[in-house]
Amino acid sequence: MTGPAGERVNAPTLEVVGAGPSGLSAALAARAAGARATVYEKRPDVGMRFHGDFQGLENWTSDTDVLDELAGVGIDANFDCRPVYEFVCFDPGGRAHGVRSGRPIFYLVRRGSDAGTLDQGLKAQALQAGVEIHFSERRRRLEAGGIVAEGPHRADAIAAGYQFETDMADGCYGAMSEALAPGGYSYLLVDRGRGTIATCMFADFHNERQYVERTVAFFRRTVGLQWRDPRRFGGSGNFHRVATASVGDHLYVGEAPGFQDGLFGFGLRYALLSGYLAGRGGGSPEAYDRAWRARLAGLNAVSLVNRRLFEVLGDRGRRFVIRRAVAGGDPRVLLQRIYAPAAWKLAVARWLPSRPLLGHADPVQGCECTWCRCHRDATASAPERRRSGA
Repeated sequence: MTGPAGERVNAPTLEVVGAGPSGLSAALAARAAGARATVYEKRPDVGMRFHGDFQGLENWTSDTDVLDELAGVGIDANFDCRPVYEFVCFDPGGRAHGVRSGRPIFYLVRRGSDAGTLDQGLKAQALQAGVEIHFSERRRRLEAGGIVAEGPHRADAIAAGYQFETDMADGCYGAMSEALAPGGYSYLLVDRGRGTIATCMFADFHNERQYVERTVAFFRRTVGLQWRDPRRFGGSGNFHRVATASVGDHLYVGEAPGFQDGLFGFGLRYALLSGYLAGRGGGSPEAYDRAWRARLAGLNAVSLVNRRLFEVLGDRGRRFVIRRAVAGGDPRVLLQRIYAPAAWKLAVARWLPSRPLLGHADPVQGCECTWCRCHRDATASAPERRRSGA
């Protein structure tokens, strides 16, 4: 017997910690399966880790368009979502390469608590579906088990930069150079009068400010960066080889267990899909384990092998690859090949540690870089997480 919206009469309630994309995706999936869903969010609203900065919803790890895949699991694109078909890539020598695809390479979305953001769109869908969301409520213990979607618990990569207003024309730009982003890349995204500029770093976090300012100077020189009202922002990413995504009756989704793109950090698709896979099984660890291994384990493993190869290439190797393979080709096709679960990459991945790949020094006393802030926060909350089992 079912009640309103297909809810089973006397259905158990699935509890979710965290109202980010993975947590709300899990709650939506649970409701679609006929269960009740209650989400606990420690902040007063969704998206409050962000401030309107642009992020990318990748569209190359599957031949199925990401928006079609999300629609298939019950998630509508009711948020600002701009398809990106072309961008300019600067190689480590500073040479610009324009690349274009016949299909969207990724979709530009905004994060934050403002109208039109991904976060507010997912919240509206969850509330319409009958999900209960308790804001400003930190839940430390899930007595009957549930889903943990707390986001990154440490920083294996950071993105730091500025959001701003601008009169520049719309455009997407990326730059690969150790001088701008150690082990990573810098980017400039402009859409309808708003912009985000950042360095995405995988090493040397304590010198974050230096790399951010170098990135700003680089894009001023190369594309004529103009801005008004710049506002600093910073965030962390957590990735590693996922050996398990559940502990007892607690299911971990999104970045909490390490579901993240280890190469470039495009993790939104991983977050939304992992949440759906956990929620549709009603909190069953066995069902979730089978589901994430079938859909996400290969992507997780290959992205980490790609990360190692990227590090080994260095600036000289990256310059060669960009000039010979990227320029003039379809970037979506190339990325799909790079992320394909090739047998040799899956074999190499078995030897990677099931822990964060990169080790960093303890935070410097008084340092306010994104790494030190995130590390201090994670260290402060770790004892409570261990006591709660969440």
